[in-house]
Amino acid sequence: MTIHWCGTGLSAIPGLRRLIDAGREVTVWNRTVEKAQEAVGDLTQDIRAFDIDTLGAVLAKGDVVVSMLPGDWHVPLAELCISKDAHFVSSSYIAPEMKALDAKAKAAGVACVNEVGLDPGIDHLMAHALVADYRGSEAFDADNTLSFISYCGGVPKHANPFRYKFSWSPLGVLKALRSPSRSIRDGQPFDVNRPWDAISSYEAPLATPESFEVYPNRDSIPFMEDYKFDPDWKVKEFVRGTLRLNGWAEAWGDVFREIETLSGPEGDARLKEMSDQFWAENAYDEGEPDRVILCVGLKAEKDGAEVYHKTYAMDAWGDERGTAMARLVSIPVSLAIESVLEGALAPGVHAAPSEPALFESWLGHISTLAQHMEIVDHKA
Repeated sequence: MTIHWCGTGLSAIPGLRRLIDAGREVTVWNRTVEKAQEAVGDLTQDIRAFDIDTLGAVLAKGDVVVSMLPGDWHVPLAELCISKDAHFVSSSYIAPEMKALDAKAKAAGVACVNEVGLDPGIDHLMAHALVADYRGSEAFDADNTLSFISYCGGVPKHANPFRYKFSWSPLGVLKALRSPSRSIRDGQPFDVNRPWDAISSYEAPLATPESFEVYPNRDSIPFMEDYKFDPDWKVKEFVRGTLRLNGWAEAWGDVFREIETLSGPEGDARLKEMSDQFWAENAYDEGEPDRVILCVGLKAEKDGAEVYHKTYAMDAWGDERGTAMARLVSIPVSLAIESVLEGALAPGVHAAPSEPALFESWLGHISTLAQHMEIVDHKA
């Protein structure tokens, strides 16, 4: 069975190299063959120019296609996999069009696994672990009031005046700033049109506690079901959000104000101009370390008193292994591929696994990728 790894951008390389190093049968597909040869040419010569028809001609039953390509390729590749009785893996969020393939994938016995990178991915594993731990604890009571937070951010290890650096095109970051979010605050849905309208401070329980600016992103509410929250649980807070260095909101104030004024094709053109400028002024230098912080916490209260409160806290930065972002995105992808090949992931469209044997195993491996990762028990 062959792994067809499509896309060799910066965030793809450590997981890809891990699979080839382990002796897995891997064919590398990339739109630019030369770039792929620079990335993994020392390990393999099975590198081909990406074309979906060419891939389809060699795709065999039981193979795995990995899409580290732009998001609009995921669904066509998943559809191709289902037609060939092959499996599909991606680190991206499950789009409605992907979810719609669930019945076909199950009928074909095909696993279409998504959301197995960093965020989404490692955050899901931590959430599943905390919910399982809480359910098994003496503190568990269906009448408790719950608060859940999940904050993730990639930031420069050494802060710059802009309070942020880019490891790839800033356009995606700028477009995300135009997106509304929905979370739960004070027991009610909390809708925000722009991130800067909901920035708050978060004290991360790292080895040395550190405060960051955080804000909700996307729609957090569907993840309550994904994380096995019972429908009748009382939820005071539930938010999945983005974490930034302190001072970020002030440094980006002019950016926020301009984004507010942009719309239509002219607005898109201006976003592209801004992206090019930010890339020129605030890209990572060669060898400059990045940093990734991920905190996932669950708190339960009974009659206003805390009875359970634990947080997964992870702090990782670039080192001789490369960037923290690349290994934390792509190595979980490689773990998902191995689980698919071993038959450990069921057919159908789904995200990072919620089965204890898998999330415990994956988290054990992921802990070796970060310089600091622990479960903080705030009540200990």
